[in-house]
Amino acid sequence: MTASFVTGLVLAAGGSARLGRPKQLLPYRSVTVLGHVLDTARACNFDQLVCVLGGGADSVRAGVDLSGVTVVENRGFGEGCSSSIAAALSAIDPHCEALVLMLGDQPGVKASTVRALLAGRGDAALAACAYADGRGHPLAFARSTFAVLGELHGDKGVWKLLDRAGEEVVDVPVPGPIPPDVDTWEDYQAVLAEAGPPSVHSDVDHLDAEDGVDGRGATIEG
Repeated sequence: MTASFVTGLVLAAGGSARLGRPKQLLPYRSVTVLGHVLDTARACNFDQLVCVLGGGADSVRAGVDLSGVTVVENRGFGEGCSSSIAAALSAIDPHCEALVLMLGDQPGVKASTVRALLAGRGDAALAACAYADGRGHPLAFARSTFAVLGELHGDKGVWKLLDRAGEEVVDVPVPGPIPPDVDTWEDYQAVLAEAGPPSVHSDVDHLDAEDGVDGRGATIEG
């Protein structure tokens, strides 16, 4: 059975401490990292699209197209991804039967991957993408799991839930390796390299002095 109402949830509340600037706003293709993720989510034709902001929320609101998105602000974003999931649950439509969890700093995920996940999960309560090199996002959750999702803690809460569920988790095969996410400047360079020669990424070489950040994402003093 396929869920008739699916909500997409994009987690984008990270404080970007290791980068020294909001990673959500880093240039990627013709938009930004988060902008591209949201464009991918829109292409999935979810019945509802929710995005959780936290660190640098005001800047993200000003710099990213949030049209058609229900925005939730997580003031406790420092407590990890689980706090963002808990914050989002109250905004999820009561008709939602399945939730697809996406990361706002993982722009390499494709809409076709999300569609494969939804098609392959059946009516499973928990499902994950099975890439060539392991299990990764996006993840899918049935409504029956929402209460448990709201009780998770820390950055690894979701993964601990999947580990506890064992064989109850449906791993849906999808092509390629796990798309990298962005936590450090090196991660960002890897994401850009994976994306191939861009028509934009144009501002990447000019982030240093202009934004008070050097090429490694460290804040420039002075």
